[in-house]
Amino acid sequence: MALITNALLQALRTELRREYSTAYDAMRAAAFYRDVAMVVPSSTAINTYDWLGDFPALREWVGDRTLKSMKEHAYQIANKTFESTVDVKRTHIEDDIIGTSAIRTRRMAQAAAEHPDIMISDLLKGGQAALGYDGQNFFDTDHPVTPNADGTGTATTWSNYDNNGGTTSTPAWYLMATSSEIKPLIFQERTAPEFEAQENPATSDHVFIKDAYLYGVRYRCAAGYGFPQMAFKSHATLDGDSLDAAIAGMMGLKGDGGRPLGLMPTVLAVPPALRAAANKTVKVMLGADGSSNANYEAVEVKVIPWLA
Repeated sequence: MALITNALLQALRTELRREYSTAYDAMRAAAFYRDVAMVVPSSTAINTYDWLGDFPALREWVGDRTLKSMKEHAYQIANKTFESTVDVKRTHIEDDIIGTSAIRTRRMAQAAAEHPDIMISDLLKGGQAALGYDGQNFFDTDHPVTPNADGTGTATTWSNYDNNGGTTSTPAWYLMATSSEIKPLIFQERTAPEFEAQENPATSDHVFIKDAYLYGVRYRCAAGYGFPQMAFKSHATLDGDSLDAAIAGMMGLKGDGGRPLGLMPTVLAVPPALRAAANKTVKVMLGADGSSNANYEAVEVKVIPWLA
């Protein structure tokens, strides 16, 4: 039986922190959110994204600068606090039984690493009922666009949502343009996930009453919507025709003032139920009749379990 000393607790804390870091790094390396979201550091409770909106293209500098009065958008994302905690029985330490605690710590680390993916997936799943910076639902059929770069003139509309005629019970798939610095979504990080320990019975009722030490992770972050022009959601059957239509629609989008946005779709994100359809549509060189597949490797397929 081990005698509980500060040195032993320090050794345990070091071991659990090592288990946490190893598991966290391995899971974060496979994360999806960095592919589709701008990762923005945060130093306050709320970040304001007043730069979201269309910016005028360059023009030849002849004479004085031409100043354009841009629309102002005050889209805000408030940070939230998340936690996960495990307790380690004092008797387990005394009896040198810490294997299960290490497993639980690794799972806690994996949960912290997966958390951004879950938040981003939730945004995609709920985007047809959540507002973006332009005051429209992020996925909508009537986003406004104006004939003048300053937002004036009679607006027309464009769509980044196919609800399949109202048949939204079928699994949705998502097409996104992600090759530039700006991306369709935003992940805002106030603090990195922090590993914490509580082991002093004099300062912790839980340690004193439960005879167990606490180890946990604390994370402050948030996620929000960026540019709806760079994302398309569809409940239509995923095949060559529907993907062609979505790609053509995104590539043909123009900003205020009629300037082509120059978007090129790069990612096709699907839930597990559409994995086979996505692979058949994008990863097979020849169709069933032996003809060439025009969409072969047109985009990268991402199968995301959190989109189920």
